[in-house]
Amino acid sequence: MKHAVILAHPRHGSFCHSVATACVDALQGLGQSADLRDLYAMNFDPRLQAQEIASDAGHTPGADVVAERKRLSEADSFIFVYPFWFNAPPAILKGYVDRVFSLKFGYAPGFGGTEPLLGGRTLLSFSSSGAPDHWVNSTGALQSLMAVFDSHLAGVTGLRVIDHQHFGGIVSNMQPEAVDDRLDQVRARLVSAFPRGR
Repeated sequence: MKHAVILAHPRHGSFCHSVATACVDALQGLGQSADLRDLYAMNFDPRLQAQEIASDAGHTPGADVVAERKRLSEADSFIFVYPFWFNAPPAILKGYVDRVFSLKFGYAPGFGGTEPLLGGRTLLSFSSSGAPDHWVNSTGALQSLMAVFDSHLAGVTGLRVIDHQHFGGIVSNMQPEAVDDRLDQVRARLVSAFPRGR
């Protein structure tokens, strides 16, 4: 299988960076291909440009979007790794979805609406927050995000959501043992979702 690991965190030593690296290493250890797309390191521009908005005159994706779509074209799965900021993904990830997963890659015009173009592919997300898990769950923050981001993206593009694993209570001075435990959970989830030989 071929995976695109899409990372949206600006700090190189962050927990999210560790998760993304663990994803790549674990998937390669399973004999599968994993392409890390570090949006901040790429200096990806999340701003949807006027000519990229579909209209009667058509639309023209930017050169960066065309190149990214080509790179992702053979991916069997997309793995998003990002922090919660104000209970939502970072703007750079939302802009990436707006620009890359839009018309002619994620979906096409269809009779009475749109036709998904990414059927048969999967979406798996790993997110983190400073807020503890009990707060994220009791306030409905995770469920709300999954409804408007994961489920909506899947509904429009045809992706199948495998899971969204959230790690709450992530702080900069977290003990190494706690980090290792969470990274072991990431690896275990990948092994169960994408077993060797698939």
